[in-house]
Amino acid sequence: MSKSAGAVPAECVGQERASERFQLVLNSISDGVFAVDADWRITCFNRAATESIGIPREQALGKPCRDVLRANICDGACALRYTMETGIPVVNLAVTLKTADGRPQPVAISTAVLRDARGRIVGGVETFRDLNKVQALLNQVESLDPLTIIVTTDPALKRALGMLPTIAESDSTALIEGESGTGKGLVARVIHQLSPRKDGPLVTVNCGALPDTLFESELFGYKAGAFTGAVRDKPGRVALAEGGTLFLDEIGDMPLPAQVKVLRLLHEKVYEPLGGTRTLRADVRIVAATNKDLAALVREGRFREDLFYRVNVVRIAMPPLRARPGDVPHIAERFVRKTAARKGKRIDGVSPEAVALLMRHDYPGNVRELENILEYACLFCRGPLVQPGDLPEWFLARVEPSRPSEISPLDEAEAKALREALARAGWNRARAAAALGIHKTTLHRKLKRLGLELPVKRRQVGR
Repeated sequence: MSKSAGAVPAECVGQERASERFQLVLNSISDGVFAVDADWRITCFNRAATESIGIPREQALGKPCRDVLRANICDGACALRYTMETGIPVVNLAVTLKTADGRPQPVAISTAVLRDARGRIVGGVETFRDLNKVQALLNQVESLDPLTIIVTTDPALKRALGMLPTIAESDSTALIEGESGTGKGLVARVIHQLSPRKDGPLVTVNCGALPDTLFESELFGYKAGAFTGAVRDKPGRVALAEGGTLFLDEIGDMPLPAQVKVLRLLHEKVYEPLGGTRTLRADVRIVAATNKDLAALVREGRFREDLFYRVNVVRIAMPPLRARPGDVPHIAERFVRKTAARKGKRIDGVSPEAVALLMRHDYPGNVRELENILEYACLFCRGPLVQPGDLPEWFLARVEPSRPSEISPLDEAEAKALREALARAGWNRARAAAALGIHKTTLHRKLKRLGLELPVKRRQVGR
């Protein structure tokens, strides 16, 4: 029987259906996916790619990939070109694409080659993950329980954090004390997110970063004509924080002339913009932070006594990281996982060897310094765990163990006491630490510092 005119061959129908099924599969993938031929023209473009950069599939197909993706690596460092030329895939490389309207779009890309039946490279495929969505998901998880933002096993800090829900419920001024880098800003954010004002803005003013001449105008705003160049009204940080929380960071650095106006804001909840004649009422909750001893500044005449008593209603002390060394491993694990997710990399944590090195540092810059070290490590980490070699060279130079040529009598006595406590505890470090009244991590640091080795058969006990 002859085929009727215009009939579609069965093999073509099968190919068309296979192509439709293939596109359905591609469109079900949450990551953006596109493929190119040997001439770098797009042959495949899925729905997630369209949603991420705002270019419809029909417009992308057939065009050079650089004209569609417009990545910051298109000129000279193209990952897909590298893969197609070498056959080596690129995995989770952080790059920036441009959306259809020209906005930068941070993504993590992975590349692979496409081969024909004979094994020859005939094209390439690239997937990309929208890192803005990853960050939004992380922020959503934190917003469900703001207290999880701060990681600690320290009893004193846990008690302080346990007070935050009660502090947040009130409108009383809170003062957060602690060295730079201890997380005072995080505590302010937690207070805001737990408060009835959580749907309002959280506005931060770094009192040490603003010049004295600009401080009042930035804080309270100004009216047109208040000074040369003031051509229009500008709202200050107090107005921007209306209905929310105003965070006065490093309040000890506030210029003296501005302190009396801030006192009025705290006491009467009113203020006047620079050059204004009308008093405005402020609906804001004040949270302040300082890395200085405000009482000492009062004695030196650098901070108003009445303002000190007004901000010192509820105090929250943030201990330095060196006072809670047991938190270092937990902070490191949390930060590495979060940073890896944000950068689109697969890093599961920190190796025990790297943790041991991290535990040897005193961190004068506190948690912020630890996070900077780990961000560097995440940048250069190529495996599932951060290794010692991924840590900054300056850090390794400071913490690499060096056994002293001579042991002082004091160290010798301490070493003897530690050995005796371990022996009585059956070489169980946890029990020995408890008997000595110190944390297990403190015992570990002392053993390292003194170069003490446990008996070979006992080294794994109590670890």
